Amino acid sequence: MVIKVRVIPNSKRNEVISRVGSILRVKVTAPAVDGKANEELCDFLADFFDVKRSMIFLRKGERGREKTIEIVGRSEEELNEVLDTIP
Repeated sequence: MVIKVRVIPNSKRNEVISRVGSILRVKVTAPAVDGKANEELCDFLADFFDVKRSMIFLRKGERGREKTIEIVGRSEEELNEVLDTIP
């Protein structure tokens, strides 16, 4: 499954704040320096979707706030169920 993510770095905690249309808004504690926010985002999404870290791939947006993330290892139905829990 491929999702679009808008990252908000330097936050107090890692959390998914909302889903606006097809874009998931995620706060991460790491700063946007030397790829730290990207690593933190991938680690957080692996926990959030309950997949291994190696199943999360950053496909686009390495240097921007808008990112395209690919998640493998679970069916699209299972991942959509997780997404449906977001307010």
